Amino acid sequence: MTLPTVRHDLTSLPARHRGQQDDSQNHRTNETGSAQFLAWTRTALALIAGGVALEALGLDLQAGFRLAASLVLVVAGLALPIWAWVEWMRTERALRTGHPLPGAHTSVVLAIVVVVVGVLVLLGILWR
Repeated sequence: MTLPTVRHDLTSLPARHRGQQDDSQNHRTNETGSAQFLAWTRTALALIAGGVALEALGLDLQAGFRLAASLVLVVAGLALPIWAWVEWMRTERALRTGHPLPGAHTSVVLAIVVVVVGVLVLLGILWR
């Protein structure tokens, strides 16, 4: 008794069963990526506004630490949209070519910026 042969041609399966994304999934992923990019852009605007406000309000902080914190915020706000765009493009390229998705490092960088600014403001309070 012989067993029937089973055809293992994956091209006959729908894209979602072949480990690939169909067009609707790619469209949703693209929309998600653009929404994430816009969120990072709003965050960048908030960083710039915070840096300007910190210096413009003339808070009772040691001037050097206040200026340093303001500069870190403004520079991070200028760099963040560029960094986010690069990450978005890397993700899009990986999706189109079927490669693994790259890791997102923007959140880690932003967390480091927040810690650095917090330390600078704390030092500005202590050394006034």
